[in-house]
Amino acid sequence: MGTCDTVSGQRFRVLLVEDDTVTRERLAGVIRGNRSLELIASVGTRQQADAVIDSADFDILLTDLDLPDGNGIELIRRVSSNPAMTALVITVFGDEKHVLDAIKAGASGYLLKDGGADDISKAILDVQSGGSPISPSIARYLLKHFQPKTRVEQNESSTAPVLTVRETEVIELVAKGFTYNEIANLLNLSVHTVTSHIKNTYKKLSVSSRGEAVYEAMQLGLIHMDND
Repeated sequence: MGTCDTVSGQRFRVLLVEDDTVTRERLAGVIRGNRSLELIASVGTRQQADAVIDSADFDILLTDLDLPDGNGIELIRRVSSNPAMTALVITVFGDEKHVLDAIKAGASGYLLKDGGADDISKAILDVQSGGSPISPSIARYLLKHFQPKTRVEQNESSTAPVLTVRETEVIELVAKGFTYNEIANLLNLSVHTVTSHIKNTYKKLSVSSRGEAVYEAMQLGLIHMDND
């Protein structure tokens, strides 16, 4: 295990779960190659991952979904229940079931394994700073899948939560993958104010993660995205 770099600042601790040895070694190399990241464990099964979750402190779970002894979805649920931790999926599966199950479980990002080293390490850091990195092909799929409801449908739904104009702007930018700092700059707000809008949105949508918030907002037609 590496030591914390007190000169360059905080290092974010990563638990890597990947059953394929070659891929696991590649991803471990990406993490070790970034000064802002520290690989605390690299394992290949759900049982091994559960043991690390029970015994070690870390910030980010980077996990595959289909594991030899279970599913990464359960690991995501465990990690997402802890507000100090975030979960990021990296997988070959880009189909509807895997994507939606991961987001519902609380994943804050969803990457396909064909990404380059720079893209992967940036995605890990983006998640930690409040972003929701999603591979472009997955983002396009989500935007097309969750077509927003019409205004008439929204008005007919008396139980649908109502977001303020600013909350809508913030969650739309979250859906596009912007970090909290970037959103603050774009909207000329403080990061604290952006975080407050996010927390209010979580409460209104009854969710606990960025991925869930985007998913629910799209399903309810509360945010409107360009399908470019």
